[in-house]
Order: sequence, then structure tokens, then C-alpha cells
Amino acid sequence: MANADRGEEKLVTSSAEQLAQWAHDYTPTEEDEALARRSLRDTLGVVLAARQDPLRRIADDLSDTARWATLGHVLSFDDLHMPSTTHISAVCVSAVLATGGGARAYLGAAGVMARLGTALGWSHYTSGWHATCTAGAPAAAVGAALSLGLDPRQTAEAIALAVPAAGGVQRAFGTAAKALQVGFAAEAGVRAARLVAAGADADPRALDQWLGLIGGDPSALDFSGPAVPGGLAVKIFPCCYSMQRPIGAIRQMLAEAPLESKIERIHVSTPRSTVRPLVYHRPRTGLEGKLSLEYAIAAALLDGNPGFDSFTTEAVTRLAADELVDRTTAELTEGGAGLLDGDVRVVLELSDGTSRSAVMALPPGSPTRPPTEDDLRAKLLSCGPDVLELLTDLDWSSAAVLLRSQLNTEASSEAPAGGNI
Repeated sequence: MANADRGEEKLVTSSAEQLAQWAHDYTPTEEDEALARRSLRDTLGVVLAARQDPLRRIADDLSDTARWATLGHVLSFDDLHMPSTTHISAVCVSAVLATGGGARAYLGAAGVMARLGTALGWSHYTSGWHATCTAGAPAAAVGAALSLGLDPRQTAEAIALAVPAAGGVQRAFGTAAKALQVGFAAEAGVRAARLVAAGADADPRALDQWLGLIGGDPSALDFSGPAVPGGLAVKIFPCCYSMQRPIGAIRQMLAEAPLESKIERIHVSTPRSTVRPLVYHRPRTGLEGKLSLEYAIAAALLDGNPGFDSFTTEAVTRLAADELVDRTTAELTEGGAGLLDGDVRVVLELSDGTSRSAVMALPPGSPTRPPTEDDLRAKLLSCGPDVLELLTDLDWSSAAVLLRSQLNTEASSEAPAGGNI
């Protein structure tokens, strides 16, 4: 039971209590409900696409929560909340489905993750934390608590009990650990809620102490606006969000007219903050290729519409890609505090002495340039020949059953292969 009878006089309401109360009190709008429906289909499509990824077998012994969140993140195809730099749905959809919840629980968890991640701030991300994990564990606790019917006080205690597992670092990027630590964060939140439901207690003020230790600002928690302030960016290409804009710029350039001369040099200019996660300049594996500015350019030029096949180890290390990577230079301007600050400019110098250029501020799928129904349909079709049919008429009550049935049997050999490890 929650510690309602401790007899302590509460002088200040803790951040965990504020977040929990908001999650219980918030009334979703029609726009929120639409976002929840889209997030469910998008996340399940991405999880099903990972059926043939090598990490699927490694993750088979994990709990449902951890396995679904891991597979939802490993292909780098999951949605992103820009202000908090967190992949909200991989965590929140997984935690809610594992505990029998629905759209209301998802929106509560997603709103907490967005607000907590924003309060952690850009400096938290640039310090090397993986914000999807740090904000994700407490958010997963909220989603599970709402699904399990806990009250606001118990929900605040579940948030606090998830704090010890609210970690994850960017050094994991480019390895299996990146997706696995997202799975661990989601699982930690579900575990915390279940333990509180069973009678465990925790001090909600633990969240404030933790925020102070890792540079967060409790006063930055903003409870205004929709469930997920700023909306969610949906990826069109299966790679880091920082690569969506350079790929979009190349595709925009090629759509205007095909290249008829050999590329001699490639120049990219963008604020430094926009490529913070792109730590691999000469990637050697599929996972590293998903985190490379230079390879983003190469893949867009070689493949036109980079998909799963563009991010296998074989594709990343092909000679043609290496040659384009060698010809690419990046000018990173100082400043910026986010992945979509400023714009990206790509200039191609051609062998005939001419040049081509493109500038892009907002890639397809960004919150203010949302994906069309055709975009979403094409994305789901790319996730496997059976995915669109599997997700027809899907709702929250049937989603967990679908995932268990698909992941507990041999995946179709026709499903896209990630080839990332």
C-alpha cells in the first residue's frame, strides 16, 4: 500500500507526485487519441520488422516488456520526441501493452516521458546520457501504474522506485547495447509498478534528488499543452533521426534532376548539435551506419530511398559507399540545442565543373511536416510483406497477443533483415 499513513507533513509536492497527478488527471483530446493510434501501429510495425534482426534471438530470453522495447529500437526506425530527444513509443507502448493497458495509459506515460526528458534538457544529452533510458524508466512506471489501476500516490512511488534503473549512456551507440538498454529501462518501469502494486513503498522525493544529481531542472516541468507537447517525429528512413534531414536533402536534389556527372566532392554544413549522435565517420557495421552523417549521404546517393537493405554490414562497407564517404567533408557551425536546429545544406561538386545543392530545414515525418497516410502505409509495407495485413483493425487489446504470437514463432524468411550486428 502507498504510505498515506506515514504522518509526515508534506511542505512541498515532489516532482514525482506532480507527474503522477498530471498523468491521472489529464483528459485526452481527439488529437491525442489519434497520436496514440498512430504510435501503436508505427511501433508494432517496427517491432515486427525486427523479427529477422540478429538481436531478436539474443533478446528472446528477456521479459515481454524488455524484448518489445529492444526490438522497437534496434532498427532505429522508432518515433522521436524532439524537445526531450527521447524515443517515446518504443518504451511507452511496450510497457503499457505488457501490463494490459490502452491508449489512456500510453498517453499518460508518453506525456511524463516528454516532460521529464525536456526537464533533463539538452545538456543532459550532450553530457553523454541516453535520454530515452533516463526519462524512459520513470515513464514506463507511469504507463504500467495506470494500466494496473494504481492511484496517484502509488504511481509517484513507482516513479521513485524506477529511479535506480534510470540510466543509459551514448557510449552504447553503434552496438547491441543501445537497444538493449532501452529494453532494460522499459522493464525497470514495469517492475517498479508491479512491486508497488504488491506493497513495496518508495519516497517520491527520490526523483528530485536524482534530477539534481544528473543536471535536470525540476522547475522546468511544464504541465500545459497536449499530452505530448510538440508531437512526435515519425522516421521515414530506418536510421538515426539526425540522418533524416541529410537524406531528405539528397532526395530533394535528385528529384529535381538526375546526376549526369561523377561526384568529385561533397560538402555538408549544419549546426553541430544536429549531428551529435552521429559518431561514426567511417562505419564498418550496419548499426554504425545508422549513426553516420557521411554514410547518410552515401546511402541516399546510391540507393535513392534508403531502407533496411541500406543498413546491412555489406551495404555499409561496399566500395562505392567508401568512396563517397572519403569525398565528404562536414562544416559544423557552433551553437544549436537540438537535432533540428538551423538547416542542413549539401553541395555536390561534379566532374564537369558544375555543382548541385539542396537545403532542408524539416525532414519528412517531422512534427510540423507530419507523414501522410501514404507515407505511413509505405513504411509499414517496408516492415514486412505481412505487416500491413497484421495491423489492420489492430487495437490495444489485441496488440500484445499479436506480438506474442509473432515473436514466439519462427519469423517469415521474407521479413526484412536488419543485419546490424
